[in-house]
Amino acid sequence: MSFLQTLRYNLSNLPGWRTKRKIVVFESDDWGSIRMSGKESFKALVKAGIPIEKNPYNRFDGLESNDDLALLFDVLTSFKDFKGNHPVFTGVNVVANPDFKRIREADYEHYFYEPFHETLKRYPAHDRVPELWKEGVEKRLFIPQFHGREHLNVQQWMRDLRSGNEHTLLGFEHQLWGIYSPLIKSDYQAAFDLEFASDLQYLHPVISEGIDLFVKLHGYKPRFFVPTNGPFNLALEQTLHSKGISYIMLDKLQKEPLGDGKYKTHLRYLGKKNKLGQIYLSRNAGFEPAQFPDQDNVNTCLKSIEMAFRLHKPVTISTHRVNYIGWLHPENRENTLHQLKLLLAQIIQRWPEVEFLTSDELGDLIESGKK
Repeated sequence: MSFLQTLRYNLSNLPGWRTKRKIVVFESDDWGSIRMSGKESFKALVKAGIPIEKNPYNRFDGLESNDDLALLFDVLTSFKDFKGNHPVFTGVNVVANPDFKRIREADYEHYFYEPFHETLKRYPAHDRVPELWKEGVEKRLFIPQFHGREHLNVQQWMRDLRSGNEHTLLGFEHQLWGIYSPLIKSDYQAAFDLEFASDLQYLHPVISEGIDLFVKLHGYKPRFFVPTNGPFNLALEQTLHSKGISYIMLDKLQKEPLGDGKYKTHLRYLGKKNKLGQIYLSRNAGFEPAQFPDQDNVNTCLKSIEMAFRLHKPVTISTHRVNYIGWLHPENRENTLHQLKLLLAQIIQRWPEVEFLTSDELGDLIESGKK
């Protein structure tokens, strides 16, 4: 890190909750969502002139497979903290995807979704994924929390489908949406962004239905929420609260979308409470080998951990699903898992008193007031 990067890091981590305990949390977004639906779809989109070749999410990311989860679990079970706990991922999960068949049959006039367990049935190496999710919870390796109903801004996407946007329709034909092109002006991945202020009303039932489906699929209520791609209007916190969400991850400098091109800026810090008593959590480290292949991801992450511990802060590491997906390109998964082993070995060697917690466990610790 440069001097300015280090200064910015220290200033952003100064406010808020502190502890002398060496706590490490791994937060991993996007599980359960479609991204690239297959190699042939990727080739077709490139041939159509959509510039996705250098986007790691379009190149590597997709619905998690049997091997993606099993091999990640193998790495996590190879390490323990001083309390005997394995490293554990908070798997930030969307629980549904568009039902492309029904949407097409309705001529794009109505939106339909399906549980991601149903989406899995159409994929080639994914039949054991629900079983592996349960195993991850039982062994405390991979604990799902809530990311949204879909990783999709339904209203913006449906408006573009109805208007006949060429690239949006081409993505639809390949059963995906998370592509960027000059013809697509919206970030479809940002489920809670607002193109218009009137879009807000639609999002309350999106949260309620999503959490109800989460409970049905996983057997427990989520307590932690991360909005997809970041944008989030604070009026939705009441709905989250009514469904049992106690902890929310938002940027320390958040631009709240109000719709119609308007935003409101908020400053946050670790442990800050909103008017409903929900606690804001934040991330202060990253481990993203798929996004930054030319970076020394292990040492960069270790440096962030070192600086956080020096400030008596817990460490929350952002590490997206894309890093661990290999059913499209096995070398992507192999590279990340190799680096993850190096990272975990170094963490335990440098800080033998390290504790691996989930995001909601960190929230509970902050709520309890214990240091």
